[in-house]
Amino acid sequence: MIYQTFYGFAMGICLRYANNRYDAAEILNKGFLKVFTSIKRYHRRDLFKTWLGKIMVITSIGYYRSNIKTESFDNLDTTDYTTKEEYANTKLSYGDLLVKVQELSPGCRIVFNLYAIDGYSHEQISKMLNINIKTSESNLFKARMKLKEMILKANKKTK
Repeated sequence: MIYQTFYGFAMGICLRYANNRYDAAEILNKGFLKVFTSIKRYHRRDLFKTWLGKIMVITSIGYYRSNIKTESFDNLDTTDYTTKEEYANTKLSYGDLLVKVQELSPGCRIVFNLYAIDGYSHEQISKMLNINIKTSESNLFKARMKLKEMILKANKKTK
């Protein structure tokens, strides 16, 4: 019953971190296994959905760490800070935006999700991912620039 009730919520989190639906399903199943094996640690004073969401984020990060063989975080000194002054004037659906987030490099995608979606600070992200705070900031900047570029490109195609 828990699986059925929270499947959509949990899958939404996993899709943000995964490369594709197959990987998201694998993360989801691993996350629910953790939920079921640690349900005794759940405290009723916490919202179950919040607790479940944290487990899915942690499971996603663990999956990312175990499946990425090369260093995929960019150092600050290699970041290109050129930006376009043009702003996207397009409306994207959640699904369209999710596809664009999945197109980001793994390092940028995970930092973007942790910071922009899940609300973690760069200090927390650096500890979670064992990276420098500046690397976290750099990856967030690059993710935002890449998303902006993808949205602008999509906007041009629709005109």
